[in-house]
Amino acid sequence: MAETKFESKVKTINKSDKDLFEFVTDFTKLGAFIPKDKIENWQATKETCSFTIPKVGDGGLEIVHSEPCKMVKYGGTGNLPFALNLWIQFVQVAPNDTKMKLTIKADLNMMMKMSLKKPLQQGVDQMADQLTMLFNNMPNL
Repeated sequence: MAETKFESKVKTINKSDKDLFEFVTDFTKLGAFIPKDKIENWQATKETCSFTIPKVGDGGLEIVHSEPCKMVKYGGTGNLPFALNLWIQFVQVAPNDTKMKLTIKADLNMMMKMSLKKPLQQGVDQMADQLTMLFNNMPNL
């Protein structure tokens, strides 16, 4: 197994880093925004979530580390066929002008890397795009 890293482009969000941090540290707020065509059986508490990814398996995420208003690290749980971590990083550059980047690190063997490289990169890019659209269009987080 080798650690493989997937990073989104840096996105600009018209909210404070504090508002964004409070939102992404509560999984119950994310359920309405999960792509139903890609993730099934979504269940969440404030600090954990579980789901099914068709053709991959059942899994989940839990908050394993956070730095208020700067970063949240989620660890993969459940029966996913590989270890997974997801980071969301924030840097506020001005009032209501925050930069965000998502990073996925996964321990993949060579065969999994070949078959999952494109879907995982698309997934991190899609998550970043969806979170950016969500945050920028929500009047009150």
